[in-house]
Amino acid sequence: MHEQVVPHLEEMMRPMKYTVSIEIALPREKVVQLLADPAHLPNWLRGLVLHEPLSGEHGQLGTTSRVVMQMGGRKIECTETITRREPADLRGIPKTSVVHFEREIVGEGMWSAVRDRLTETGPETTLWESENEYRFSGFLMKLVGLLMPGAFRKQSQQHMQDFKAFAEQGKDVREAKD
Repeated sequence: MHEQVVPHLEEMMRPMKYTVSIEIALPREKVVQLLADPAHLPNWLRGLVLHEPLSGEHGQLGTTSRVVMQMGGRKIECTETITRREPADLRGIPKTSVVHFEREIVGEGMWSAVRDRLTETGPETTLWESENEYRFSGFLMKLVGLLMPGAFRKQSQQHMQDFKAFAEQGKDVREAKD
């Protein structure tokens, strides 16, 4: 009986990783500028309560921000650090370049790395790929990661779909009738 428990414990220790992607019908330069502009975050980042830099300038390499999200009846607070932004200047990006936005997010019982890549797939289309990695600490968060891995992927995909609707059609998640 003890042997059946061990694989579950190993699974609880393993990081959770997944990649989601979406194609956006806008030029890449427009997409990255919309993504990088903090004024637009409330338009597409469902559940966002607060996103404020603690040190540095929003979206710039090394900047640390306090992020508060409302998820159901719970408020979740975490710290986000920008670990990569290439190129630093989002204007006049060569067509063959890949734009990278990467950040680490730390909250109670959770560490996450998000690695976004934006590629020009045509003059009016952009592919946004997001590689996500989560590590959990504490029994409860490990259990959540083990029992509900699909919820994390679903939420990431929802954020991308919300951004696409905002970027292409001007839809604001705060006006959505969920």
